[in-house]
Amino acid sequence: MTIVDTSIPDPLALDRQVCFALAATSRGVIGLYRPILEPLGLTHPQYLVMLALWERSPRTVRDLGETLLLEPATLSPLLKRLEEAGLITRRRNPADERALDVSLTDKGVALRSRAEAVPGQVVERLGMPLAELESIRDSLTALLDHLR
Repeated sequence: MTIVDTSIPDPLALDRQVCFALAATSRGVIGLYRPILEPLGLTHPQYLVMLALWERSPRTVRDLGETLLLEPATLSPLLKRLEEAGLITRRRNPADERALDVSLTDKGVALRSRAEAVPGQVVERLGMPLAELESIRDSLTALLDHLR
């Protein structure tokens, strides 16, 4: 039997692990989005693609992958489903046949006005002050920058 000195914080304690806190929080937050995005006909990964396209359209598949930190094998099925839903189109770039351009359709552009309610609903369901959520986001963005 091993005796642990409880006067010294255990570096392997689950509640001290950044990975656990991030994984559990990520699952919880993404789960919170599910019922909010469902009326829009979007999954959370599809919502992220649409956010990127609402910022700028058209974009190449490569640019979307780099922006969203997604591999082509993950991004392609998302784009296929969004295209089937009539929200985007995918076309070869006339200037570079190797590049595939992704553009919003009129339906995709129109969905943005409904999606504008999503962030407020998320903040409301989390029940935390907006300033605190922004601080958490900024810390996570800084962590992501360090990982890159």
